[in-house]
Formats: sequence, C-alpha cells, structure tokens
Amino acid sequence: MTEWKAKRFWKEARVAPVEDGYAVQLDGRPVRSPLKTLVAMPSRALAEGVAQEWQAQEDVIAPLTMPLTRAVNATLDKVMTQQEEVAAHLAEYGESDLLCYRAAGPDGLVARQQEAWDPVLDWLDRTHGARLAVTQGVIPVPQAANAVTAMQARVGALSPWELTALSEFVTLSGSLVLGLAVIEDHLAADGAWDLSRIDEDWQIAQWGEDEEEAARIAHKRSAFLQARTYLDLFRAG
Repeated sequence: MTEWKAKRFWKEARVAPVEDGYAVQLDGRPVRSPLKTLVAMPSRALAEGVAQEWQAQEDVIAPLTMPLTRAVNATLDKVMTQQEEVAAHLAEYGESDLLCYRAAGPDGLVARQQEAWDPVLDWLDRTHGARLAVTQGVIPVPQAANAVTAMQARVGALSPWELTALSEFVTLSGSLVLGLAVIEDHLAADGAWDLSRIDEDWQIAQWGEDEEEAARIAHKRSAFLQARTYLDLFRAG
C-alpha cells in the first residue's frame, strides 16, 4: 500500500501582518499548526524564515527540512498551552546537571572536565547566584535550595519562544547550565555543544568512533545549532 504524502499546492509563500504579529500565508491562505493554531509570531525575521522553508518545498512536503516551522508549531501548540509545566521540567535539569557529575579518572579526563566546566558553573553563580555542588560518579548530589530557586526563576522568566529554544539546548546537551549560557549569549552554541561532549569525545579519542553513532550525534548537533538560529531570528524582531 502506497503511503500518502502531502504535496505542494501553492505558488507563493509570504509573510502578512496580523494582530498577533506576522503570519505565513500560502497563496493568501494562512498556514496553521497541527492543532489548527494560526501560525503567527511576534518576529518578522522568524516569519520570513518560516515562509522561506515553505517556499523551498518541492513537489512533496518534507517536514524534516523545515526546522523553523516545526519549532514555531511546538511553541504554539505545546509551550504556550503549558508554559509553566515546560519551564518547571527544564528547570529540573539543573538539579542533576551534566556539569555537576565528574569522572573519577583517568586524570586527563578529570582535568579536562574541571578546566572546561568549572568556569561555566562560576558564571552561573556570578550571574544568577546559583552555586551548584559537584560530585564524582553518578550518585545524586543535592543542590542548595537557593540555587534551585534561582534557576527556576530564570527559566520561568523566559518567553514561550525562548523556552522552545532552551528546551532543545537542554534536552540535547543534558545541561540546563549550558542551555542558559547559550540563551544569555555567554557561550556560542557550537562551543556549548562541544562542552556537553567532553566525556564522549574522550572515549572516542581512546577507542575510536562508530560510524552509526557519529551520524546520530551529527544530527543532534545540527538540531542544537538550528535552535540557536531559531532564537536569533525570534530576537531579531
């Protein structure tokens, strides 16, 4: 049985001003999200990016080639409808942050983690008053209540559009601290991604790289960087 695929039916995708900002239209008809929400956003730059994705589609619509569209749909259908829950879920990553769990050895890896991760934890403390405890191994280490509260407050202050980007940064890297560092322009996205991969890169240097795993990681890195593009377009207004 042949799988049904959505085909292109429009000639022109363009941006149109609406009450909520800027919408994307296909031959004058508004684009809607999977839950039928009007695809409108406060940033014209982001709307232009979404329109370009639709315009670039060929005979058959390929959603995987439309990361901005998917991110906007996620904001409208998921984040906006449960913003407090999303923020709380992301803030929880700070209580077991990747940067707080260190290797017991070898010495080279221990030193590399300390050199790379300690400055980011220092930045979090200096900027938000959240000093996180560090441990070796995987046994959970409790974090100070004031640090947890500070991280919750910072995440809770983000707009739904920013939360969508932060969700990608955090879930792909395993670190709320790195996600906040990117959101606040303390770290470049590619640099933050590299910091999240210290353990894995160390193992690859010792034992070599599996091609299938490398492809999976490359896909995750691309998604991480794409979230930065989405954030930049949103902030461009």
